[in-house]
Amino acid sequence: MKVTGVELRTIKAPLVSPFRTSFGTETVREALLVRVVTDEAEGWGECGAGTAPQYSSQYTHAAADVLSRFLVPALAGVADLDAHQVAPALAAFKGHRMAKAALETAVLDADLRARGVPLAHALGAVRDRVPCGVSVGITESIPALLDAVAGYLDAGYLRIKLKIEPGWDIEPVRAVRERFGDILLQVDANAAYRRGDARHLARLDPFALLMLEQPLAEDDLLGHAELAKRITTPICLDESIVSARAAADALTLGACHVVNIKPGRVGGYLEARRIHDVCAAHGVPVWCGGMLETGLGRAANVALAALPGFVLPGDTSASDRYYRTDITAPFHLVDGHLAVPTGPGLGVTPVPEILDEVTDSTTWVPVP
Repeated sequence: MKVTGVELRTIKAPLVSPFRTSFGTETVREALLVRVVTDEAEGWGECGAGTAPQYSSQYTHAAADVLSRFLVPALAGVADLDAHQVAPALAAFKGHRMAKAALETAVLDADLRARGVPLAHALGAVRDRVPCGVSVGITESIPALLDAVAGYLDAGYLRIKLKIEPGWDIEPVRAVRERFGDILLQVDANAAYRRGDARHLARLDPFALLMLEQPLAEDDLLGHAELAKRITTPICLDESIVSARAAADALTLGACHVVNIKPGRVGGYLEARRIHDVCAAHGVPVWCGGMLETGLGRAANVALAALPGFVLPGDTSASDRYYRTDITAPFHLVDGHLAVPTGPGLGVTPVPEILDEVTDSTTWVPVP
């Protein structure tokens, strides 16, 4: 397969409601889409980077820049390109995993479409639908939080994740547990705490949470390992897991009991599958995290979440959790699950008129 060019498209899609975390509040999802054109088929990828370098050092405009200057041109010298050759071709360039993931996904999508193979089948999926949870941002009050959670439970979501930060943790969790009883409930700190907060975080233990996600800094595996000895709530790592090797290190240190796999964060779906395999070998459950993806990223995440080791509901919410109008045919929640796409590649493509409506800019990068 020969790549002839790559389109980089920045879109701005309004969210249904503001989404607040310890990093800030988003009202519009600025996303970078990658369309790879080959001599056999076209493929799409979505970059998970945000507008600002807050969740990670990556952000949309930097991703577009590194793709156009370095990553896309690096594919020019690769003969008979397929997705497995993308990471080695880009290895000389440090970091930028989300940009690399978007490009690899687009190449993978094009390759699979040309061969008529669904992504779920290529990854090794064993289910035709996946259980879904929802991530609830920090709200202006506890009553507002309870109303939001009630709405998501009524919609059929099987697991609730609450964003927390210092000053918004124990009481919101207590209120949700007291109001809704024995629901599947977990919390996500997005690295908002420090080692000295162990005693405070232990106050979450009585609430029987599924997990406490990424309480400490990304690079503090030893801190997480020590915290795991001092609290009974299982620790899940997100930002710390950037590769299969990082996952193996974390498990060896006892830094976590659960792993959140976000394909963009780890460099793509092929590395995500490797992390799944490492965790499965250690008997550690995994689940698929989300980055406010449009239907393109959601389709790929649902395919990944159909692998056997994904035994916990992920953040693979329906389209209407975030968007009134998705750029692809919408994903609908049915009995708490989303169907795994069965078409070739990602199984979805953008609706042209909707895509044009939210497009902010496009850049064509030829590949000689």
